[in-house]
Amino acid sequence: MRPTFELCAETLEACEAARLGGADRVELCVNLHLDGTTPPDAMIAAAVERSGLPVHVLVRPEADDFVYRPAVFARIREGIVRAKELGAAGVVVGVLNEDRTVAVHAMRELVELASPLPVEFHRAFDRTPDLFAALEDVIATGCARVLTSGGAPDVIAGAAVLDALVRQAAGRIAIAAGGGLRVSNVGALQKAWTGQHYHGSLGGAADGVQVLAKRVRDLRAELAH
Repeated sequence: MRPTFELCAETLEACEAARLGGADRVELCVNLHLDGTTPPDAMIAAAVERSGLPVHVLVRPEADDFVYRPAVFARIREGIVRAKELGAAGVVVGVLNEDRTVAVHAMRELVELASPLPVEFHRAFDRTPDLFAALEDVIATGCARVLTSGGAPDVIAGAAVLDALVRQAAGRIAIAAGGGLRVSNVGALQKAWTGQHYHGSLGGAADGVQVLAKRVRDLRAELAH
C-alpha cells in the first residue's frame, strides 16, 4: 500500500500548499493552538473548491475536553450535516464519556449521520485510559480511521504503541500517526512501525505557500524511500 499523507490545514493557503506539494488529503480546522475547532462554512466551501483534494472537516464546536453537554452535541450534529452539504469528503470527530472511555453509542449516532462520508476519530483517542480497549470501541462505532500519537507527546515517542495498534487493528480500521510529525522524523517513524497513514501540519501557512508545499513534497519523498 502506498503511504498516505494528510496535511492538517487551518488556512486556505495551507490547502493550496497541500495540493501543490502532493498531499493525499486535507484535514481542515481552525485554532490549531487549541487542538483544533470547526472551521466556518465559507472556509469549508472554499477549501473544497480550491484544494482539489479530499477535504475532511474537523467537527469540534469549541475547545473542550471531548465530554459534551447535550447542547454541544447538538452543535456537533449540525456541524456534520453542514460539512456534508458543503462538499466535505469526510468528518473528523471524537466523543468521550466522563470516565474518558470512548462514547460508543454517541459515536455510532454521528457515524450514521455522516454516512456515506467516512468518519475519523481524532486525538481524543489519546486521552483514553487504555488505548487498546479504546481501539476496539472505536472499531465498534464504525469509524474508518483513528488519529493518534500512540498516547505519547509525539509520534516518535509513541512509535512502538502505534505499531502495536496497527497490528491489533489487523485491517479493521486505519491507524493514522499524527502529533509532532516532521520531514526530519518521518523516516524514523516509517522504520519503527508498519502503518501507512501519516498526518501533520508541517509548520503552517505563515511560512508561505511555497515553503509549506516544499515540506509536503520532501515528506512524500521520504515516504517513497
